[in-house]
Amino acid sequence: MAGTVAARLPDGRLHLQEGPIDLVIGANGPCAAVEAAYAGAVSAFGGLLALLVAELPLLRAPVGEAPPPVTGPVARRMAAAVWPYRGEFITPMAAVAGAVAEHVLAAMAPVPGLERAYVNNGGDIALHLAPGEAMRVGLVRSLRRALPEGMAVLRAEHGPRGIATSGWPGRSFSLGIADAVTVLAATAAQADAAATVVANAVDAEHPAIRRVPAQSLDPDSDLGERLVTVGVGPLPLTVVQAALARGVARAEALRQEGLIMAALLAMGDAVQVVGGAESPRRSDTAP
Repeated sequence: MAGTVAARLPDGRLHLQEGPIDLVIGANGPCAAVEAAYAGAVSAFGGLLALLVAELPLLRAPVGEAPPPVTGPVARRMAAAVWPYRGEFITPMAAVAGAVAEHVLAAMAPVPGLERAYVNNGGDIALHLAPGEAMRVGLVRSLRRALPEGMAVLRAEHGPRGIATSGWPGRSFSLGIADAVTVLAATAAQADAAATVVANAVDAEHPAIRRVPAQSLDPDSDLGERLVTVGVGPLPLTVVQAALARGVARAEALRQEGLIMAALLAMGDAVQVVGGAESPRRSDTAP
């Protein structure tokens, strides 16, 4: 694969990178199963970026009354993930990172004997858990600190296979002011789209919030002239609480519709959990 990085990290995980796509992949099980899973990941990754680039005009266009006529496997996952939100402005690009992770994991999961596996695409993660297996996932409350401050234990019988985080300090633009919104959903693409939607809903108007047109930061942005958040100064507690309440209401509505399983919304030291019986366990160690 010309221009593609496929290398083992010192701890044995697989690193795949081409252009803006940068994946860290882990697997557990018998050695033969892990090697077969990694080989499947490398094969699935080949040519993936070229397929996405070929359909970029469609993927950057707002979803309308008809499903986008995309044909690539990742593009179809993206379109399906954002389709439930077609009543508002959204493009398939809202699910690109999760869809890529999901596509690569799909080539690994059928390997006999594979116990656990994950594909981490910049924090948007697709998971495979064989029956009876579990995985610890570090939860990051602030994308600016980027250190796990809690743990969630996901078990095979609980259902979530996708995790995604969105927020204004992250690598993608956000219309809202959340530091981080982490979503658990049935698939990584669904989690990615929902995290974007919920993070956009955590919003307020205040002089301490700075916004600029997305195209002024990236001429190719699918958000066009829409204002994206580039800075959030100190806010009154009432403003923070109201913004989080908007996000919580949206997340709870998505949970009731079956589009997500749980969400964690954070702004500074304020944290709200939707769909969880209790707050995540604090932990001083990374997963």
